[in-house]
Amino acid sequence: MLATLQIGNCVYQTNFAQPIDIAIALCEGMETVNCFWAPPLHIEPVRAGNFVGDTKQGGVVNFKNVFLNPHGNGTHTECVGHIAKETYTLNQCLNEYLVLGQLITVYPQQTETGDRVIMPEQLTQAWQNTPDCRALIIRTMPNDELKMRTNYSGSNPPYLHHQAAQWLVEVGIDHLLIDLPSVDREEDEGKLSAHHAFWQYPFATRTHATITELIYVRPNVKDGLYLVNLLTTSLELDASPSKPILYKVVVE
Repeated sequence: MLATLQIGNCVYQTNFAQPIDIAIALCEGMETVNCFWAPPLHIEPVRAGNFVGDTKQGGVVNFKNVFLNPHGNGTHTECVGHIAKETYTLNQCLNEYLVLGQLITVYPQQTETGDRVIMPEQLTQAWQNTPDCRALIIRTMPNDELKMRTNYSGSNPPYLHHQAAQWLVEVGIDHLLIDLPSVDREEDEGKLSAHHAFWQYPFATRTHATITELIYVRPNVKDGLYLVNLLTTSLELDASPSKPILYKVVVE
């Protein structure tokens, strides 16, 4: 399904029949990605009198409750409501679903403290200054399938330097997608510096901007330009499980 798109003053071509799913599947148990000590995803059938919502247990339909934490169980997209004292929900803040984005690959640098951090100069070196590119997808190295079943809790995983987050704002990135549990350090005394910098909260709050965490971009997906489709639920919460899809684009 070939399509020609005009974004700004540039014309691109993409094939909507070749989607690239960069979401991690939501699975029960501990053999899936998890972080921040969140309880694992749990699914159970509804029971009411003689009714059981599970065909394997004799029910006529599958009718189940799902217990999850969007921030801790799998790929999710969040808005400024994640850190704001005011109430913002992703369903209200996210008002566009197809944007031009760029995929880059970086190896977080080890600092004197032992932390592994994505530094601003790494982003500037990898960045192609493409007009109207408003999403950035960051793939970190090493990059194997363990990312889809790692329990990051207590491991101090890599994160984004707050100055790198500020640089993203300056170059016009409204939607950041990253394969880490958070753009901030796991334990940072509640500063959440990168979150604050990216959303410019509370002084010039970018309510339209989003952060998507815990994606997984397979090694065979090449760096470059993509159309990014941000798929989320209509849950009135600061975050939602999400399924971002990439479509490779080429300039005509």
